[in-house]
Amino acid sequence: MTAMFGFSFGKLVVLVVVIAAVWYGFKYMSRLQYQREERARARDRIDRRQRGDPTAGPAPAPGEGAEDMVQCPTCKAYVAAKGARNCGRPDCPY
Repeated sequence: MTAMFGFSFGKLVVLVVVIAAVWYGFKYMSRLQYQREERARARDRIDRRQRGDPTAGPAPAPGEGAEDMVQCPTCKAYVAAKGARNCGRPDCPY
């Protein structure tokens, strides 16, 4: 007869399966929650844009990705390569 609280291969396998199920369950639930929040934020932005709310910001351009940045030789701040604006310094090149 084996001890009830002893270690056995079967008990370890069941323990690993239970831990994995809990781990992936929480991961799945957090992914669903994130997707729900993203959809809610997108709906909110669309609603604010349709109402003409100035805080809604412009609609994102489709396919818009990362933007190249260049360092300003005067103030050493990084600015967008396209559409950089003058920072107000007299020797600003933009």
